[in-house]
Amino acid sequence: MNIRCIGCDSVYDIGSVFRRAAAGEMMLMLTRSRCRFNVRGLIMRVPADTLIIFDGKYPVEYSAEDCPLVCDWICFEAEKEQDFIASLELTYNRPVSSPNIKAVSELIRNIFDEFNAEGPRRTKTIDSLMRILLVKAGDLPEVREGMPDRENEPHFEALSELRSKIYRSPEMKWNVDTMAAYAKMSRSYFQHLYHDTFGVSCIADVINGKIEKAKVLLGESDRTVSQVASMCGYENEEHFMRQFKKNVGVTPTNFRKTL
Repeated sequence: MNIRCIGCDSVYDIGSVFRRAAAGEMMLMLTRSRCRFNVRGLIMRVPADTLIIFDGKYPVEYSAEDCPLVCDWICFEAEKEQDFIASLELTYNRPVSSPNIKAVSELIRNIFDEFNAEGPRRTKTIDSLMRILLVKAGDLPEVREGMPDRENEPHFEALSELRSKIYRSPEMKWNVDTMAAYAKMSRSYFQHLYHDTFGVSCIADVINGKIEKAKVLLGESDRTVSQVASMCGYENEEHFMRQFKKNVGVTPTNFRKTL
């Protein structure tokens, strides 16, 4: 398994918000404090000592609300381990918990130490530890407390599919009429329901999808800013640059320099 990055005992201030695009990369997070997750519009406020595995198929938001967020996390790719992963029947995008969460924490710490060490067997050791970690994660029960069952609400599945498509295809010319037609709703009802379901307007989400895709392209390719703008559906490079800076706080070029 290929670990892209890892953190142990990471601390984030109250009010910190983090967003991950639907980029296919998996992420495992162990919270050491209370945390708020938003996955496909499902808001989850979970207690400390909770584990969640994101499968990379949907945009995810996690944040610290009333206390600093303390967590361990691993971003990894497992394309060559699909049979093994499938055999575990893991719970994705939902929190799981166990009284024996300490063992999971110790495994993450061991993986963190190996990741930052040098040695001839480093890769094999990390691979073995990751397998053990995922096996243990597969044995943990899902947390239900604090999780509103939004999936039973009318239209939730259709809106979730639309939202995933917006984030997967930011280059498309999304507008309110197009999105309302996709969801088979009237314009006004669609706008109201979308905001009520996800806590953000449909147009703001379109922009978020474009910016998240742009961040991935800026970080993982050597494409020019103009090419990135085009791939994210912007016809005007200057418009892209203004919108990127407004949402991220820095220009695309300066964002790339910080990576």
